[in-house]
Amino acid sequence: MNRPIPQRFRVLALLFLGSMITYLDRVCISVSGKNIQEELGISLEQWGWVLGAFVIAYGIFEIPGGALGDKYGPRKILTRIVAWWSAFTVLTGLAQGFRQLLIVRFLFGAGEAGAFPNFSAAIARWFPIHERARAQSFVWMASRLGGALSPVLVIPLQQWLGWRAVFYVFGAAGLLWTLAWWFFFRDHPAEKRGVTRAELEKINPMPIMSDHRKTPWKQIFSKANIWWVMLMYHANAWCVFFYLTWLHIFLVNGRGFTPRELVMFSWLPFVFGAGANLLGGITSDFLVRRTGLKWGRRLVGVGGLGAATVFLTLTIFTQAKLPTILFLALAYGFSDFALPVAWAVCLDIGQKNAGVVTGAMNMAAQAGSFLTTVLFGYIVVASGSYNAPLIPIAVMSLVATLAWLKINPASPLSPATEPAPPNAP
Repeated sequence: MNRPIPQRFRVLALLFLGSMITYLDRVCISVSGKNIQEELGISLEQWGWVLGAFVIAYGIFEIPGGALGDKYGPRKILTRIVAWWSAFTVLTGLAQGFRQLLIVRFLFGAGEAGAFPNFSAAIARWFPIHERARAQSFVWMASRLGGALSPVLVIPLQQWLGWRAVFYVFGAAGLLWTLAWWFFFRDHPAEKRGVTRAELEKINPMPIMSDHRKTPWKQIFSKANIWWVMLMYHANAWCVFFYLTWLHIFLVNGRGFTPRELVMFSWLPFVFGAGANLLGGITSDFLVRRTGLKWGRRLVGVGGLGAATVFLTLTIFTQAKLPTILFLALAYGFSDFALPVAWAVCLDIGQKNAGVVTGAMNMAAQAGSFLTTVLFGYIVVASGSYNAPLIPIAVMSLVATLAWLKINPASPLSPATEPAPPNAP
């Protein structure tokens, strides 16, 4: 007799699809960037601001988006978030000039803010502690698969229908996801039909929270732990967001890749990242059971970001196409090896306030994302080299590596509200 699929894995499947659509929508503007710039007459420096407008809004509204998920539940908030960003994905395809595109991308970022904190809030409600890093790894693996699929889908679509149609198609996909999420998901496992008593006991969910529960802001932000987490993710974002915004332009202008070579090779970093996300989450959960929570998370963070720093540095010193894409893929892969662990740490230390903590971490990341996104174009113009912007990116990757040595996943930001895993200290 076949055993039924646990309901929490069905929830994870929906989160997987949502994460994939998120990155399809994000990366498609990078892939379409050259065509958009040419048609709308946007300079390299202006393009940095178009990309940066998303990041500014995303960062500003990240904590409020996470806090709303903690208060009202990810069912309502994610429905609003995905519907909003899907609408502005469609509107991106209607932009007629630099100013319109700037406004649309700012509002796109405002709407999407809080998506991943609410994905994390759903995981915190539906998964036991020792499964959370793996659950996070699947969500982030999906984002990288979305990034990998983006050039494969976008380039043929825009050659066939034009770049504007790409945004209409991807926007429609997001709207379909919101319908599935609203009708299937429930904020608490006990509210979902089909959850067995055995699964409920395994999840050991947090109590259903009141819509009027106050967030202990002072208690959360008075702890050094959250500031080290925010510094780590801020510094790492310098690396990560390069891949989401400038990678394809870097490969074309900095290394001479043709459109055909982009289709053949530009997906490699995202595929490496997808596999590394899954491996990182599994490795961390294994180490947590063997060495305890503190080093089970920390070893993966230090090892992943340290190796990423090495391969980013190697990229600066090569001009050949294949070594460049290989080093970039390895750097992204090792960075993503640590990614699900960073988000799992937010659940470890944030507990009932996971949305706020993940929102704070991701807000700090958007500051780094904005700086690397806007400065990249200016550094290229000032230096005449596409290698020059990689230097601060590699330096910040090293900063993120060192910050991991100060993060303690076993030290919650507020009094414990759920049982600690074995060997937590």
